[in-house]
Amino acid sequence: MNALRTNAHYLVVLLKEEAGFLTGLATLAFFLTAGSTCLSNLSGWLTPLALFVWLFPVMLWLSFRVVAHADCLAVKLGEPYGTLILTLSVITIEVIMISAVMLTGNTNPALGRDMMFAVLMIVLNGLIGTSLLVGGLFHLEQEHNLQGANMFLVVLLPLAILNLLLPNYTVSTEPGTLSFMQMIFQVASSLALYVVFLVIQTMRHQGFFIAAENTPHSDHGHEDLIIRSLPYHSLMLLANMLPIVLLSKSMAIIIDFQVAVLKTPAALGGVLIALLVLAPEGLAAIRSARDNYLQRSVNVCLGSALATIGMTVPAVLCIGLVTGNKIVLGLSPVDSLLLLTTLGVSVVTFSCTKTNIVHGVVHLILFAAYLVMIFD
Repeated sequence: MNALRTNAHYLVVLLKEEAGFLTGLATLAFFLTAGSTCLSNLSGWLTPLALFVWLFPVMLWLSFRVVAHADCLAVKLGEPYGTLILTLSVITIEVIMISAVMLTGNTNPALGRDMMFAVLMIVLNGLIGTSLLVGGLFHLEQEHNLQGANMFLVVLLPLAILNLLLPNYTVSTEPGTLSFMQMIFQVASSLALYVVFLVIQTMRHQGFFIAAENTPHSDHGHEDLIIRSLPYHSLMLLANMLPIVLLSKSMAIIIDFQVAVLKTPAALGGVLIALLVLAPEGLAAIRSARDNYLQRSVNVCLGSALATIGMTVPAVLCIGLVTGNKIVLGLSPVDSLLLLTTLGVSVVTFSCTKTNIVHGVVHLILFAAYLVMIFD
């Protein structure tokens, strides 16, 4: 009898813990059946708004569960594997969402570029700016491992410039696009740079991405986690990602319809999807900075920016090569200037081991400039 009660209690706890996953499955079942009819006959503003208000929180809940399981794996595996798992989990969701929309939705040659640029602006300016501001307000100055930040940036700069700026200056094809051979080169070079970086981060130079021993930080932030086995958290991490991926097309249809009806800028859709994907990871980065563990915040933010280009560009270009669809990677002149300024400021911010609120405010001003340029 006691064993049955114990098992029943364990099952109840497990169901409460994975309520987000169960809600996601129920939502997925609806959108795969009755929801498909609603999406194919969207009109007015009430139905699309109601579907968005339902779908967005559910996908956000699933994203938080993905991050929770990634955090549990981080506790069991330690750094730098913890933040690497978190980063790869979130960016994998982004890549699969983009790929799903490109393969099944209306052809949008600039979709991958818009998503990548939105993620870069949100991460390098919004999240880093907020993290540094919060950390500076709580702790005046914070330290990070200079070698790790430099390693992130030395790979991020060529990836961003080669993939988002160079296509505007090639003459083999129209501006913003690449020829067949250039696409092959970009896929190979992006993968090579990112794979070499992962080898450095996880094998040869793990110490670059770990806070120095004399750097004070709090170990708080994992007290509310229920740590179970590695197989359990690995399986549930993938299980919570699946509904997000399968619901991504529905979300894209709703956002595209709303953007068209409300006549808002097309780039706003990419920003909303990027915010959905990055929200849990962003909160983790800000919380780490608040707890005076800036190194984890730096690893999460710069790792996300690097993985976004290193993983998204090969996926987008491969889809273009297979389907024959046109792929636009080159940014507009305004966006190009914002990207170059952001990269330059990031290099300066992490050129020394200490940061303060000034660094945070500068990045947030750049993020505000990005938002203003979207609407005007």
